[in-house]
Amino acid sequence: MLLRHLRYLLAVVDHGNFTRAAQALYVSQPTLSQQIRQLEESLGAELLERGGRTVQPTDAGAVYVEYARRVLRELEAGKRAIHDVKDLSRGHLRVAMTPTFMAYLAGPLVREFLADYPRIHLEIFELSMASIEAGLSEDSLDIAIAFSDVRNPDIEWSPLFTERLAVMVGQTHALYPREEALTLTELASLPLALLTDNFITRTCVDDYCRGHGFDPNVVLEASSVNALLEIVRHAPLATVLPEAIARDDRSLRKIDFADVPPRRTAALLKRRNAYQSTASTAFEAQVRETLCAH
Repeated sequence: MLLRHLRYLLAVVDHGNFTRAAQALYVSQPTLSQQIRQLEESLGAELLERGGRTVQPTDAGAVYVEYARRVLRELEAGKRAIHDVKDLSRGHLRVAMTPTFMAYLAGPLVREFLADYPRIHLEIFELSMASIEAGLSEDSLDIAIAFSDVRNPDIEWSPLFTERLAVMVGQTHALYPREEALTLTELASLPLALLTDNFITRTCVDDYCRGHGFDPNVVLEASSVNALLEIVRHAPLATVLPEAIARDDRSLRKIDFADVPPRRTAALLKRRNAYQSTASTAFEAQVRETLCAH
């Protein structure tokens, strides 16, 4: 059995069709079919159901595909390990962050990391929590900054800091001069511009409000943190975001909650028991050092 057999099998499963898989692999369809047959004969089991409109794995095939993906993933990690340069004179690192962290953490972290390791090629991705977990599990990401409520058992996390949320308004808002904290009664009637409900930050705000007996007064929703901030800077609407976003932004006024504010644990995420490159280890150390300094 060759690695080619595994790649061919996964291509057929992923495309659901021998013709499209052969095109993607740049091989003829008869060659692809022959290679899959060889694999099945060597295993003594049929891996694919060929009778329907799309090709589906058999029960045995579904089990085998899971292991095949794992094998190729680990071999790719092994290839990176061979090319991992311990002195960090070169390398490649794939980092993901959830959107709110991207808004205030990405700049300082990248600045500090590249100052120390200028020859490391960085890829930075802004992704949802679910996409981050999937990317780490599938080995398309090396490390991520997200939250501690991880659902995938293949992902391990370690705490970084406790992130607190706060109300924010722009200079045109009537509350901009305010210095005292906002009561729950005031929050309940305050017109809000919030992130859409597929963001963990929005879920946190909704849970907080409903836990105190009211629904947030949402008059506008945005699917981008940057868009939301731009709206709040120019419109008489308030929002609720991590308080660190307003720390160095004079166009925004942070107003604390009179009650205990919504909060969650920011965490560093990695694939459990996976190889960690020297660049990934250095990035983790840099994150902790930078956060301690702030």
